[in-house]
Amino acid sequence: MRRRPLLALAGGALATPALAQPQPAWPRETVRLVVPFGPGGATDIPARLFADEMSKFLPQRVVVENRSGAGVTVGAEVVARAPKDGHTLLYNTMAHAVMRAMFPRLPFDPLADFAPVALLGVIPMVLLANKDLPARTLPEMLALIRANPGRYSYGSGGNGSATHLITALLLKRAGDLRAEHVPYRGAPPAMLDLIAGRIALFLDVANTGLGYNQRGDARALAVSSASRMPQAPEIPTFAEAGVTGADSATWHMALAPAGTPAPVMAAANAAFRRVLALPEVQAKLGDLAIQVRPDSTPESSGAFLAAEVARWGTVIREAGIAVE
Repeated sequence: MRRRPLLALAGGALATPALAQPQPAWPRETVRLVVPFGPGGATDIPARLFADEMSKFLPQRVVVENRSGAGVTVGAEVVARAPKDGHTLLYNTMAHAVMRAMFPRLPFDPLADFAPVALLGVIPMVLLANKDLPARTLPEMLALIRANPGRYSYGSGGNGSATHLITALLLKRAGDLRAEHVPYRGAPPAMLDLIAGRIALFLDVANTGLGYNQRGDARALAVSSASRMPQAPEIPTFAEAGVTGADSATWHMALAPAGTPAPVMAAANAAFRRVLALPEVQAKLGDLAIQVRPDSTPESSGAFLAAEVARWGTVIREAGIAVE
């Protein structure tokens, strides 16, 4: 039997041509899921999982297209300029929420030119310290920084990355503490320098950061989520360690070009949520420390994105962060 689209044409077998009201079917052709990062990374892997699973039940295939460059703006522009039919979607992270403040001359608007389809999951971060530092807890580390302004450094995956912004927010909420920011080209070189003692702190995504802590290569001080992580219940949150208002996480979201018809948006949302409901998918995403959001709607995802754009825009302005 032929697989039927998620949105069927309105009217049944008895409807007359004059009375039938066709509705747009989705998908009518191959769906491009644009990932604005390179292949094989922390964003590409779950995107391919979604694409593979949706291709099993949709009438058309979903394929991942990696379009990295210029701080995710290359891939985002591809989708912003695509036809408004749901056949070109963006799979992006928290990076989408910081573009407006980081790149004021963008050829598109991260809010006005996109329609969020679904918030798929959030990913807590873990703050790691060099294991040879005298500080064994976050309050002790913050006390060292407070007593020695500018002496200690923290690494990040680059200016404006989640690792940079969440650490900057933590220092701000801890009392405008001053530490040197050292940007790297991604997390691996930053982690190498943390282990070697060339930097004091690095905020890593939980699925890799917890491994360094478990092996004793670095010391986990706190997690950025609002509650403790099941994978590491012994590690306190920022708030439990005495810093309120800094709980944060990066996230994954699917977005379509603004103006995509509501029925198409609803169908795409249903496809992503169908994948999120699969136990085997939940297990695989759990291994990546992605906390799934199986009940998100286009409306709730849109409200979430707007709040994130406003929040990180404020952090970027207050910290004077700019692209170098």
